[in-house]
Amino acid sequence: MLTITPSARDYFSRLLETQPDQTNLRLATLNAGTPAADVSLNYCPPDTEHESDEPVDCQAFILFVEEQSMRALEGAQIDFESTETGGELSIRAPGLKGQAPDADAPIGDRVQWVIDTRINPMVASHGGQVSLVDITAENDVVLQFGGGCHGCSMIDVTLKQGIETTLQEQLPEIRGVIDATDHSEGQNPFY
Repeated sequence: MLTITPSARDYFSRLLETQPDQTNLRLATLNAGTPAADVSLNYCPPDTEHESDEPVDCQAFILFVEEQSMRALEGAQIDFESTETGGELSIRAPGLKGQAPDADAPIGDRVQWVIDTRINPMVASHGGQVSLVDITAENDVVLQFGGGCHGCSMIDVTLKQGIETTLQEQLPEIRGVIDATDHSEGQNPFY
């Protein structure tokens, strides 16, 4: 079930007051079930909703949810937090990027999930990316860095304090992380 907090409902109501009468909102997912998943929230002028959309009655307006997006948005929450400078809208959708592998899934699948959903979004803000190369018999994760991470002078900090810590928090059986990248050949690192 999709939840819209009272503060988000009030925020949307204020926004919709500036739109033509009977304008509502439409929510859809983009690339659901992948690491690149995102949501799209737009105004929905009268008679532009899709016939298959699921209407959610929010009292002052209707939120139309794309039928294909319903599964990815199961358990999602839309919230608005007021701040001194305005506020922040957040959409938290635990199933947006897909479902985490089960605890008994192969370790490679579980490591790849953490890389896709936690690590790569973190390093992408610096133009980097991380690829899984191998997992040793001792449960060391071997990684290859690319983009802004390739040749970066801060890679040791990122590797140990960021990536290794994240992997070990999520998967305690991981012993450590090994960088297989030849950083001396890095071109155009972010820093």
